[in-house]
Amino acid sequence: MSPEPEVFTITGAASGTTDEQKGRQRRYLFSMGLRTVCFVSGILTTGVVRWVLIFGAVALPYFAVVIANAGRERGNWRGSENFIAPTNPALEAEDFRTH
Repeated sequence: MSPEPEVFTITGAASGTTDEQKGRQRRYLFSMGLRTVCFVSGILTTGVVRWVLIFGAVALPYFAVVIANAGRERGNWRGSENFIAPTNPALEAEDFRTH
């Protein structure tokens, strides 16, 4: 099998939703893996480190969900730069009369 050719992006269009969803799943799974490591390490250690790791295991799900749910809008919102405020006054009925 030959490798797929390299594809170049020449548009400002956003990536497909499937690609975006894969990235979000990857970030979530990484965060949950880190939580698991914190939880297991918290059981195996003692002292202050134990409580820091347990706190991390408790707090990470919240941040994992917030980061995973930050989909397309994260980082590429430009506001209303394409909006042009109307500068012409409204046309009056007398402007349409033929003389």
